[in-house]
This record gives sequence, C-alpha cells and structure tokens, in this order.
Amino acid sequence: MMDQPIVTGILSYGMSGRVFHAPFVNANPGFRLYAVTERSSKNAQKRYPEIISYNSVEELLNDQAIELVIVNTPNNTHFEYALKALQAGKHVLVEKPFAATSAEAKQLFDLGREKGCKVMVYQNRRWDSDFQQVKSVIRGGLLGDPMEVYFRYDRYRREISQKTFKEENLPASGLTYDLGPHLLDQAISIFGKPASFSKTTGIFRPGSQVDDYVHFHLKYEGGLNVFLTSSLLVAQPLPSFVVHGTEGTFIKSRTDVQEAQLEKGISPLEEGYGVEPDGSEGQLTTIDKEGNKQSQYLTSLRSTYNHLFQAVFSCIRKNEPFPVSEEEIIWQMEILES
Repeated sequence: MMDQPIVTGILSYGMSGRVFHAPFVNANPGFRLYAVTERSSKNAQKRYPEIISYNSVEELLNDQAIELVIVNTPNNTHFEYALKALQAGKHVLVEKPFAATSAEAKQLFDLGREKGCKVMVYQNRRWDSDFQQVKSVIRGGLLGDPMEVYFRYDRYRREISQKTFKEENLPASGLTYDLGPHLLDQAISIFGKPASFSKTTGIFRPGSQVDDYVHFHLKYEGGLNVFLTSSLLVAQPLPSFVVHGTEGTFIKSRTDVQEAQLEKGISPLEEGYGVEPDGSEGQLTTIDKEGNKQSQYLTSLRSTYNHLFQAVFSCIRKNEPFPVSEEEIIWQMEILES
C-alpha cells in the first residue's frame, strides 16, 4: 500500500485545477489523477482522456475509489466541502484560504484526527523560487539578525472580477483572504508566530464590496518587525521582498515563473520548468567588519510545486508531518479573521 499511487479527485477544473493541481498529480508517480468535477464544459477529459468527469461534488465524494480530495472550489465553500470530504473518509488538500475562521479550521483538523484522515493546506507559494531564495538568505545568516522585513503582493486590477465569490461580501472574501494567506504563510514559515500583530484593510476600487488593500504588521520578540502588504491598485510594484538585517540587506522581486509556465501548458517535468530568466537575480548588500560595502547578485535555484505534492504523498503514505503545520494555519487564520 505504501508504494501505491494515491487515487485523487479534484473538486474543480477551473484555473486552479487546470494549472496548479492536475499537471502535478498527473506527472507525479505517487498519484493517480482519477476524477474531477465539471458542471458544464468537460475540458479535463480533452487533456486527460482517462479521467472521470463528474457533474457534481457529491458524485465525486461518493466514489469509494478516491482517497484524496483536492478542495479548490470558491473560497466560501472550502470549509463545507472539506468537511463533507472528511466525513466521507477522504484525505483532503485544501486551497487557501483554508477556512473563514480559526474555529472552522480547528473543526476540520479535529475531524481529520477523528476519521484518521490527513488534513493538508495548499500553500504553494512556499515553493516559489523567489521566496525560496529569500528564505535561504535569511536562514543562511547572510544578513546577520533580521530587523525589518517587507513582503508585498501587488497587482493592478481596477475592474471588478467576474469571479463573484471574490467580490461579494461572503465568508473568506476580499483581498485579505485571497492574497493575505500567501503573505502570512511565507512570514510564519520563516519567523513563526508573532508576539503581536495588527491588520489594516481598505476599499479603493469603484463599486467594490470587499477590501482590495490589506496590510499586516507582525511584531516579534527581540524587536523584529515584519510588514506584509497587498493591493489591487499598484501601477508600479515595488520589490516584493526587502529584508534588512544587522549586517546587510537583500532585495528580490517576485520572479517565480511557474504559474506563467503552467498557464502555457509547460509540463513540470520539462527541463526549463521553474527556472527564473536572466535578470531576475536578487541583490545582496553587506557591510564587512571594516565598514566596506559589498554588493552581489544571487541567482535563484530552480523550484517546483511538486515538492508540495511529494510532501502530500509522504504525509499520506508514510505518515510524515506535512510541512505546513496545523498550528501555523491556526495562527494564520487568527490573523486573517482579526
């Protein structure tokens, strides 16, 4: 059983199913891409002829062959469908936001333990090449002790999205729950739980019902301040990662290419997958003991979201801890819902 592929069902074959999930489940020998839910257009079978395309979530959840369910439906349905999947005895991989509240998150984790099912959260941005480089620089001690950290996730999208679940005042809607989980997970994965935090949100787009600006300020013991910001109205984005330490500064733009490559149909197995183009290097500036400034450009290593799926396999088949821990998700949810 340990070496058998995990029979996997994906609850939606929209953008996330097509781009972020199916290519990896199909390419990784630890999984069998078995079924999806498609209410109208049957696009999945055109690319994966062997796949079963169900008309409803309920049909997919009732399939006894399925072991793992990927919950990638609209944000406000994550809790409901993850709950139903667990009640059906399935392991779950749930897209961010995991839930709308920390109470819902705790309920899902508790139910998973009760049912003997793994509950995992899809925080793929931990495996972005740009963030991996930032993490390596910090943990490698190249900056000394971090003092001030800025992570940003900016876009310019003045128009109201056609994805109504993102724009209506529903549970887990707005930019806070859309891009906020990425920023918080990246910060928490490096620095842990903050000693205190604050959150600021705003609505600036004409006709918007939900926040399109969010800023988190995380304060840590020892004086470290981490500032996380996301906006839908930034015409000229600043560098996405700026880290100031006692011995230097590291600046890096958001340069991971995986999403763009997957959108073009490039397979995660192709040689150039996950490799940042020339000109994407991060800038490391340090001051030596004599006070001399040194600056160099660092090239990110190739990264792949397959690391996340390999962790899912190891969690289910080998009972290894999933790298995105339960306590980290609870901390994230408490900040999001504040």
